[in-house]
Amino acid sequence: MSNQAPTPLDAQTRERFKRQPRRDTKPELAIRREPHRRGFRFHLDVKVSKSIRSKPDIVFSGAKVAVFVDRCFWHGCPDHETLPKNNRQRWAGKLRANTERDTRTTTTLKAEGWEVIRIWEHELVNEAVERVAAAVTAGS
Repeated sequence: MSNQAPTPLDAQTRERFKRQPRRDTKPELAIRREPHRRGFRFHLDVKVSKSIRSKPDIVFSGAKVAVFVDRCFWHGCPDHETLPKNNRQRWAGKLRANTERDTRTTTTLKAEGWEVIRIWEHELVNEAVERVAAAVTAGS
């Protein structure tokens, strides 16, 4: 099975997929605003390891805290995981590969001394930011 996304069935679907942002999504922006408002400073979309290709969405370098804001569909949320009806087998492989990559990324970064926080897009912003703030404060 390929890690590439399945081929869309039509031009309309293809255009919808092209418009999917890779960064600066609404959940990511919501999560970034609150720590910034609280005085925490961070980096965005920064490679923190030579061992992996993935880049955290938010990086607190000094505290070695890497934050990933995961969208439910793409990262296999246990509460909201769904599979499209079309190309079901290919999608299953693609989404499984995403979750496997996320696991490898988390394991690698933790082994390199990073605190890794994964936030689901549906989480309440204040609760998620409290986890981030606690990790950053502990790591500083």
